[in-house]
Amino acid sequence: MGGSGRRFLDHMSDVYVEAYGQTMEEAFKEAGLALFDVISDTKDVKPEVERDVYAEGFDMYSLLYNWLEQLLLLFELEGLLVSNIEVHAIERSDDVFRIRATAKGEKFDPSRHKHGIGIKSVTYAMMEIVEDDVKKVRFVLDI
Repeated sequence: MGGSGRRFLDHMSDVYVEAYGQTMEEAFKEAGLALFDVISDTKDVKPEVERDVYAEGFDMYSLLYNWLEQLLLLFELEGLLVSNIEVHAIERSDDVFRIRATAKGEKFDPSRHKHGIGIKSVTYAMMEIVEDDVKKVRFVLDI
């Protein structure tokens, strides 16, 4: 498993995602892109609108949860479909973990964008963070 990517794992009722990369920044980027892959087919989403995205957590699990929540809010509040994410940094200072990123995409247009599955929320269910040679994050999206 080289490079970075994402895949959907089997789950009885929700969406179970594994995202991976050579760095934790790549794994979090792929996690964010997977969230938007569930919402819509993002292949044809143009990177016309840019948003800075920040999240904090008291550990890596809460950081992942809050990161995905911030991205979901971009869609829920602004209708923004994201097709490109650049994670600038994941940092820890004292007891706070932070992520800084830029998300690019365009407004959801039902005449052009296929509507996928509605996401109710991000969950901590089955959440895993693996920091081996390949960094992996796994999480469940409640649909």
